[in-house]
Amino acid sequence: MRFGIIGTNWITDRFIKAAKQHPEFIIGAIYSRKMETGHAFAEKHEAENVYTDMKAMFSSGEIDAVYIASPNAFHAEQSILAMEHGIHVLCEKPAVTSVEEMDSIIAASHTHRTTFMEAMKSTVTPSFLNLKENLDKIGPIRRFVFHYNQYSSRYDNYKSGIIENAFKPELGNGAKMDLGVYGVAPVIHLAGAPKSSLKNDYLLSTGADGQGSMILIYEGMEAVIMYSKISDSFMPSEIQGENGLIEIDRISDPKRITVKYRDGETEDLSVAHEFDTMYYELAEFIECVKNGQLESAINTHAISREVTKLLV
Repeated sequence: MRFGIIGTNWITDRFIKAAKQHPEFIIGAIYSRKMETGHAFAEKHEAENVYTDMKAMFSSGEIDAVYIASPNAFHAEQSILAMEHGIHVLCEKPAVTSVEEMDSIIAASHTHRTTFMEAMKSTVTPSFLNLKENLDKIGPIRRFVFHYNQYSSRYDNYKSGIIENAFKPELGNGAKMDLGVYGVAPVIHLAGAPKSSLKNDYLLSTGADGQGSMILIYEGMEAVIMYSKISDSFMPSEIQGENGLIEIDRISDPKRITVKYRDGETEDLSVAHEFDTMYYELAEFIECVKNGQLESAINTHAISREVTKLLV
């Protein structure tokens, strides 16, 4: 499957590295706003075709699908444009910056019969899917505690007066959109939509949130979600039940998952990842396209919409 690539940054570097492990992945074209940047990126990844005109790339006949890793604020417009040209879309998380944008994307997917999937990598990994199947082992769930706190490599520049994209709210960026989504999405996958929610954000001078937290309220349980770009945490995430708890090493990239029962026994739910984590989102997407599915049965349109409602 021939992919167009939008975004010439570290996330696309990592995606391409993982995607090349899949026998059906081919880079058909690279899009960049600057031809010089596009050619440098194409040379790095052995791609032939470079475009600075997105419509031209979508209508070139050189790609079947597109991986979008541009700033969050551009996701919806670029995804819809691609689907209008019959191009299937794998879009980085968060998929959109408003519920209205998500509704427009879902409508475009149905109108143009094209696959759209949010590239939420963690929820399609073997370990997470095994966790989902074994959730009942700890009895009635009482609390999720999911967090992603990582001091941004760009925060020192921010404090020096250099404002990079990561701290520009007009691009749809900030701790909640970039990191909080990794806590929100798996809760929705495991527990569905909450009855209500409480949110707290610490805003920086640009208006972007540097850190924050959320409590999602369910019948008989709650989900506590914490995220930060201005501090670190190395604690695991966990799911607390009446019969024990499930400990997850990193909710953004779950690999080691352990059940700790109240009687002191433990059980390993980890499933060895044969490939890089981002491989699994690509594999799921390719299967959807091949099977004529407009959406993934795992990373569904409805889940992306529910996650969006909590992020905005």
